[in-house]
Amino acid sequence: MSNPAKSVFAFGIYELILGVGLMTTPNPLLAFFGFPCTNEVWIRVIGVLLCFFAFYDFMAARHELTDYFRWTVYARSSVIFFFTALVLAGFAIPTLILFGVVDLLGAFWTAIALRSSKFSEHHQKHNLST
Repeated sequence: MSNPAKSVFAFGIYELILGVGLMTTPNPLLAFFGFPCTNEVWIRVIGVLLCFFAFYDFMAARHELTDYFRWTVYARSSVIFFFTALVLAGFAIPTLILFGVVDLLGAFWTAIALRSSKFSEHHQKHNLST
């Protein structure tokens, strides 16, 4: 498995753990991060969606879908802006930004892995042709 694939796979593990937690026992998880407890179904729906995202990440990593890895860098690096906007608008507590930071760090890891992977491929091809 390439380094970019490993980074996306690892992020999938994070999504799966968070998703299962939100589906099965959302209130202890919410309380731990300072969010109010809820009995609304939406928090569990978010858990299901996170599990689906984890599945996509696992499959993309397994099949070395480099384009998908690139797409996740753009999407995950933008999450922090949306979460910050929600906090600034008064819709969420500042703790939400921490989840955006996790996405940003994951995106950064994937971006660096993609760049170093491309660098390695270029040098490998160059060495083969000389």
